[in-house]
Amino acid sequence: MSLKGVAKREILKVTGRKTQQVNDLLAVEEPLEIRLESGLDAAGSYENLTVTMRTPGHDEELAVGFLFTEGLISEPQQVRGFRLVKTRHSEARENVLAVQLEEGTEDLLKKVKRNFLTTSACGVCGKASIESVQTSSQYEILESIPVFDAELLHGLPDKINGYQSVFDCTGGLHAAALFNAAGELQFLREDIGRHNAVDKVIGAAFLQDLLPLSESILLVSGRAGFELVQKAVMAGIPVMAAVGAPSSLAVQLAAEAGMTLAGFLRNGQFNVYCGAERLKT
Repeated sequence: MSLKGVAKREILKVTGRKTQQVNDLLAVEEPLEIRLESGLDAAGSYENLTVTMRTPGHDEELAVGFLFTEGLISEPQQVRGFRLVKTRHSEARENVLAVQLEEGTEDLLKKVKRNFLTTSACGVCGKASIESVQTSSQYEILESIPVFDAELLHGLPDKINGYQSVFDCTGGLHAAALFNAAGELQFLREDIGRHNAVDKVIGAAFLQDLLPLSESILLVSGRAGFELVQKAVMAGIPVMAAVGAPSSLAVQLAAEAGMTLAGFLRNGQFNVYCGAERLKT
């Protein structure tokens, strides 16, 4: 198996009272340390920003998506490049990524007063205070614009079938997908952390200078938690649909932002928790 996010392991399979040794495929989970570098070269000042547990792949998109949704950067021109940082442990070389910032962004390092620690389950676990959880978006979600046909939402889960290569092998990953107003798939990313998958698709759009995503739909494969809605709001996404359930705080944030939030999108039905005026049935 050549997929980067897949690992093979021999396991004991139990069926009733019968057992057998078989090979199983697992979703890879590894830490990624994200550093910020400012200055003309790697010898300039730097800050260790966060360690996130993720599935390897699209790490640059993950890094800038995280920086953007945390409100630390606002435009792709602020990012000069990326480099993998050499460490004493050679096997960890691909797990330390430096985001190189343009000159004049040195003050950004001063804003980073803490290290984030994000797990595959939680995207806001490292926040130092309740006040730091919610960030302000530079993009306004326009009321009731655009209008989407409900039938378009019904068809979204089927459109990602065949594109979730690691999930198809392991059954152990979340997916996030961005669609345009016509329901055409723009980006799909997988990760063991649902918040990482969202950061990856937003980071992909960010690097292509496509923000705000004011006519896009975000589909997530699991539940819709507060942190996922927050990231969507930061990117100016007007419609978010989840295969699973939303939380009360996610619905509250979506309603305050003017977003349409749908949950339990499967089997030809879904629930609309706020922003129903944006949907045509």
